[in-house]
Amino acid sequence: MIDLARNIGISVNPPRKDCQDALCPFHGRLSIRGKLLSGIVVSAKAKNMVVVSREFPHLVDKYQRYERSKSRVHAYLPECIDVTEGDEITIAECRPLSKTVSFVVIGGA
Repeated sequence: MIDLARNIGISVNPPRKDCQDALCPFHGRLSIRGKLLSGIVVSAKAKNMVVVSREFPHLVDKYQRYERSKSRVHAYLPECIDVTEGDEITIAECRPLSKTVSFVVIGGA
């Protein structure tokens, strides 16, 4: 069996399924650049998009302690990657795909 997924320059396992999506980093022409983030899928209800929640420590200078802080990031979901709510995934920065989407899902974390 010939592997048709292209090398995106990041050491992740390519998806097992094949797709015809032009915005897929593995089977299309979308290039990856910048940040790599990981988080938990909060919502997968939109077509070809997921909402990823990230939790990180935030320093409060007055008390010299950290508090937990959360942010949500919208990411494009290619056809060849299966994701459901609650999964931990890795997303990578790409060019802006819409007003709020500048990341693409590249696999499970």
